[in-house]
Amino acid sequence: MASDKIAMGSVAAIKRGLRLMGNHFEITVVSDDEAWSQSRIDEAVAEIQRIEALLTTFKDDSQTNQVNQSAGIAPVKVDLEVFELIERSIRISHITQGAFDITYGSIDKSLWNFDTSMKQLPDAEVARASVRLINYQNVILDRPNQTVFLKEPGMRIGFGGIGKGYAADQAKLLLQKAGVKSGIVNAAGDLVTWGTQPHGKPWTVAIADPNRQVPYFSKLNISNTAIATSGNYEKFAVIDGKRYSHTIDPKTGLPVTGIKSVSIICPSAELADALATPVTVMGVKVGLGLINQLKGVACLVIDDQDRLYTSKNINLHH
Repeated sequence: MASDKIAMGSVAAIKRGLRLMGNHFEITVVSDDEAWSQSRIDEAVAEIQRIEALLTTFKDDSQTNQVNQSAGIAPVKVDLEVFELIERSIRISHITQGAFDITYGSIDKSLWNFDTSMKQLPDAEVARASVRLINYQNVILDRPNQTVFLKEPGMRIGFGGIGKGYAADQAKLLLQKAGVKSGIVNAAGDLVTWGTQPHGKPWTVAIADPNRQVPYFSKLNISNTAIATSGNYEKFAVIDGKRYSHTIDPKTGLPVTGIKSVSIICPSAELADALATPVTVMGVKVGLGLINQLKGVACLVIDDQDRLYTSKNINLHH
């Protein structure tokens, strides 16, 4: 757990980095009182740990796993916040025509091994069979009883595509209610900002160069905004000279190609997190077409040829 402080006069950005939800989180609070800031960060960490306990698939007794264990058998009552997160996830599945799908947990992990040892794609039939249980339309929600039922035995939900963003938003809300006027919650690259830097300037974010040949592609002002990036430059396989992303198309079970990274900018980290992957699956044209229809959402895409595409409503600073 690392803590550091960047002083600007008496007001400083007090940061702490730690591992949460299986990822590196960094929480930044701008204040002139270090002890107070550390206490607020403690509260934000506790909130993220509370959410992790609800959503994780690594603990048998989590609500996610209770739902999964009862797939095809019976509905399971869950907390309202879990129910509503699933509801919002299904809404995103609708607008992305299934390119985002929390039932991706059903995929057979043995098919995919994104490291240097992966030399060929799995057989298309085998891949298709592995995704037959992925279908958000088979998640049956009963609002009056607050229950979730997975229709098919063996179906599994998972919040890998939306959970970090949700946790970042909730931590931000908690910090704001506690009186933190400016800060950042960065959940492994899904980050949400509010207020300003210690010297009063807006928070800015650099869009990474996928080839790491220059420090960054461009910079964006992102105060009071969230941004999430999904990229295949961290995890991918090269087969017959073609680069395959670790992002799987839920319809085919095969990895997607064509895009190196997608950054989504919008007011909520949860929505940014949830839209970054489906744009990768949909491809440049269809993905940007979707984003251009969504109010308050902007997008940057870098394709396999390092060409930069942006949605209509974006301002870049080089």
